[in-house]
Amino acid sequence: MKNIKYLFIGVVFGLALTKGEAISWYRIQEMFRFESFHMFGIFMTAIPTGALFLFIIKKQKLNTFEGEVVDMPVKKYSHGIVIGSLIFGFGWALTGACPGPLYAQIGSGSWVTGVTLLSAIAGTWTYGLLQNKLPE
Repeated sequence: MKNIKYLFIGVVFGLALTKGEAISWYRIQEMFRFESFHMFGIFMTAIPTGALFLFIIKKQKLNTFEGEVVDMPVKKYSHGIVIGSLIFGFGWALTGACPGPLYAQIGSGSWVTGVTLLSAIAGTWTYGLLQNKLPE
């Protein structure tokens, strides 16, 4: 029962993604073909909103629901970030799904997205297996 707040946040996020058509395969394909501004508009709203809230969290020294301090570590640049981003982008363009809307797509009845979910799980498992062997 103590995790009900996370379920609520997830449901609200899923509804926002669904109503905003951010889970639509066609909208995502339009974005990658530069045929529509819709998804770019969503990103251009989400990024400044997220940055503002991160600024507020950091400035006010807010804690998580469990009372832990929110830590935003500085990450070093690595060429793996570029390679990983390219792989992520190609997968997103091919499947029309990224981790955020993936569950909302499945929840809306797009069962074929289950293949994407299984692929994401397999990719995560493979990364965990090979993580120590990859360059930093």
